[in-house]
Amino acid sequence: MAPHHHTRDHAHSHTHSHAHSHTHSPIADNRPTVRKVLIITLLLNLFVMGLKTVVGFWTGSLSLLADAMHSFTDSANNILGLVTSQLSSPIPDRDHPYGHQKYEAIGALGIAAFLGIACFTILEGAVERLLHNESTVRISAPELWLLLLVLGVNIFVAFYERRVGQQVGSPILIADAQHTMSDIWVTITVLAGLLGIWIFGFQWLDVVLAFPVAILVFRSAWKVLRDNLPWLVDEMAIAPEAIHDVVMQVPGVLNCHSIASRGLLGRQVFIDMHLIVNAADVETAHKITEAVEARLEQHYHPVRVTIHVEPPSYQEEKISYETRH
Repeated sequence: MAPHHHTRDHAHSHTHSHAHSHTHSPIADNRPTVRKVLIITLLLNLFVMGLKTVVGFWTGSLSLLADAMHSFTDSANNILGLVTSQLSSPIPDRDHPYGHQKYEAIGALGIAAFLGIACFTILEGAVERLLHNESTVRISAPELWLLLLVLGVNIFVAFYERRVGQQVGSPILIADAQHTMSDIWVTITVLAGLLGIWIFGFQWLDVVLAFPVAILVFRSAWKVLRDNLPWLVDEMAIAPEAIHDVVMQVPGVLNCHSIASRGLLGRQVFIDMHLIVNAADVETAHKITEAVEARLEQHYHPVRVTIHVEPPSYQEEKISYETRH
């Protein structure tokens, strides 16, 4: 029996002309939900940014103006998210046969870049004020109440975005919620500093607290990078040994090797492998590959599997691609 390739997209069962004994659910297009959430959070972030900027200028607080700039990146991220979610359809087309979902990861990297810029600007402002010894912050009770309102809005935005992001599996919403979560800590830090200035007159608190603000911003940037780079560089999605264990449970499979996977588990995974089957004809081999695909779909849904079938006489022991030393 001559080796042949067998490919099937489990996400789009309507593309097959022949019937299957197992069913496949289509990929859900979560873009309308993502877009609605981003528009709501954009309006709230613009409100937060405006309030922080006004209070920052009133009081002359560097840490608060830095926090306002951090909130400005929130708004910019929402706009970026709206653009990328428009582009990131999970449905393949002629030009993008693997779907468009990496656009969302690129959007998340844009968020990391914004966070990096915010971090640098905060540090630059703090060092400049330390060198020139300029610290004249004027704070009053109404301004502190306004900042508490800002904090409440930030907390709502972060939890709302994260909850919806996890429900629909959107990296852009989860990344943006992470950013807003860092904004909450920034606002709490700044509020604590301004309380210290208001109660005790500790002017130095404003500049000193600008540094932890920068560290929190940098931490968020690093987390966004860490979460999205593996997807963009096609890092292994599932351990080949785990795939091998699943496939070997299927009757008629003698061995599988050269196993590769990429994508995001739970979102969209692509698997390809070479499969040695105990089959004397193409029809039997096809049935075995169908069973393998069904088993992989059951474990790693949604998944697209490409199988290169090999005859029983073929010998190969390497499960995956070797690491170069």
